[in-house]
Amino acid sequence: MDYILQTDNICKNYGKAKILKDVSMSIPKGSIYGFVGKNGAGKTTLIRVICGLLNQTSGTYKLNGEDSSSSAAIAFRKKMGAVVETPSIYLQENARSNLLLQYKLIGKAPDGLDDILKTVGLENVGKKKVKNFSLGMRQRLAIAFALVNDPEFLVLDEPINGLDAQGIIEVRELLQKLNRERNVTILISSHILEELSKLATHYGFIDKGHMLREMSAEELENASRKSTKITVSDTKILEDVLNEMGLEHKIVSNTEAYIYSTVKVTPLVLALADKNCEVVTMTENTESLESFFVELIGGTENA
Repeated sequence: MDYILQTDNICKNYGKAKILKDVSMSIPKGSIYGFVGKNGAGKTTLIRVICGLLNQTSGTYKLNGEDSSSSAAIAFRKKMGAVVETPSIYLQENARSNLLLQYKLIGKAPDGLDDILKTVGLENVGKKKVKNFSLGMRQRLAIAFALVNDPEFLVLDEPINGLDAQGIIEVRELLQKLNRERNVTILISSHILEELSKLATHYGFIDKGHMLREMSAEELENASRKSTKITVSDTKILEDVLNEMGLEHKIVSNTEAYIYSTVKVTPLVLALADKNCEVVTMTENTESLESFFVELIGGTENA
């Protein structure tokens, strides 16, 4: 497999504070890599390192298969786009003027300006000043800045933070479009895990500076714990029956429970009926990305 980014035991210290602790990460080309971690876990610090905004204390990393200090990797940085901190947007100007200034800053002819505005959905805003943009429109303009270099690798730190539902949908659809139509590899950090699960093809889970686990979306789906949610008239009776049948379970209320073992429906329903316990509903349930992450963090903290 070809990787656009590989880090090997990256550490970053600030004095005695260890922010990153031997972080190893591999991002396949063409993927949307969801970087998952709580605030303060080290996500932004690692992103700043790989974008060349910080030097690591120890460890190495490769960009597009080349050591980060090599001339080839330095050249590849020109094929990277990033939204790591709030970009300098001129609120009194319109989207076109802001993007034109971005071209001038990097010394590039604005040949692709109209195409970028169309890509991010800002081609029809005319002379509307950025100060009158929604947060979602401003975020799409920030992503437009990152597209000026026609990047192969796009790095986004919390790009949907603070957006309303419509803004989140707009950014999600834009990123999917860039990945699908331009084959842009995307690293996206976010704490909005439900939304990230609609985007990512691969995941990296980080906590307290440690990379806990990397996996594909398919591996996550297989690893996510499946259960049967059951609603009954009396979970005290249900618990007795489940214990008798040797089925792993969790009672969550007077009427609801989760069964983690394979359920044979007919014997269970008949056993409950014999004890005057009515089954109201039974549905299959798959563990969410958020619950998987919480369990992963909890397992680490309790180890």
